[in-house]
Parts: sequence; C-alpha cells; structure tokens
Amino acid sequence: MTREFVPYEEALALKELGFDEPCLGYYSALNEGRLCRYEQLEFEYCKNTLQPLVTAPLYQQAFRWFREKHDLQHSCIMFPNGKYGIGIATSKATHNLHVYDPIYNTYEEAELKCLKQLIKIVKEKK
Repeated sequence: MTREFVPYEEALALKELGFDEPCLGYYSALNEGRLCRYEQLEFEYCKNTLQPLVTAPLYQQAFRWFREKHDLQHSCIMFPNGKYGIGIATSKATHNLHVYDPIYNTYEEAELKCLKQLIKIVKEKK
C-alpha cells in the first residue's frame, strides 16, 4: 500500500509549494521520514508538540492538486518503443505540451519522474 503514496522527499517539496490537503497518512521527520497512518488524535498530538510532520498525499491527490492549483492540466505516462516516457501540458489556455524522452523501464519510475518534473515547473514559476 505504501507505493500509492508520494515518497517523503517529494511530499516535503509539495508542502514547501503549499500543498495542504487532507491525506490518509503523514511522514514524521523524527522517525526518519517513516510513513504513518493518519489518526486524528496522534496527528494533532504530534503537530502540537512541534514534531516535523509532512502530509503524505496519494499520487492521484498530488496530480489533481497540480491541475487545480497550478493549471498543469495534463500529465501522462506514455509507452512508445518499449520504454516509458512522460508528457506534461503546462497550460490549459495554450496547450503547450512538453514530451520527455521515453527512458524509464517501469511505469512507476516514469510516474515519479513526472511528479518531480511538475514540482520543478512550479518552483521555476515562483
């Protein structure tokens, strides 16, 4: 089940970009970025003790957040020539599609790279 969640490093980057959505889990920096199941009382306790917490979004939450908050309307995983690649439309209005070389062996590698690329695009806009 943990593979459904955005990894710690990317969750931290999302938090820095303003991601603040309810999530099923969170990462605790005091536990070396360990993924914890969200339980209201435990989360509130940790938050009130100033423990460094990072919400752990599902991949689908992160991609939806980029669409809704940053107008990154379309991101996709492609499979031409036996390797996975990614494509990202950077604006709904202009339909600018950036396609990145298909160099990934698995869908999961391409999905993570796509997420990292979305983070990079938003950071560069700021």
